[in-house]
Amino acid sequence: MHQISEIKFEEDKMIIILDDRELEVNLKEVSSKLLLASDVERASYKISPSGYGIHWPLIDEDLSIKGFIQKENDPNK
Repeated sequence: MHQISEIKFEEDKMIIILDDRELEVNLKEVSSKLLLASDVERASYKISPSGYGIHWPLIDEDLSIKGFIQKENDPNK
């Protein structure tokens, strides 16, 4: 289980504070909905009880943490 403590946005990037480390995600690569979303839409999210997913109900978007972790650990990134 992962612990997401914060999600913040800086222009076209999403920064997820996960297990006391930062994951930086380029929104152009993962979600056109979040890329185009307003600050209010981006700020309205729910973290799944398992800590493996994030849901944005106002834009009906779901993202999995697993893919971000795998990409971060990929030596070819």
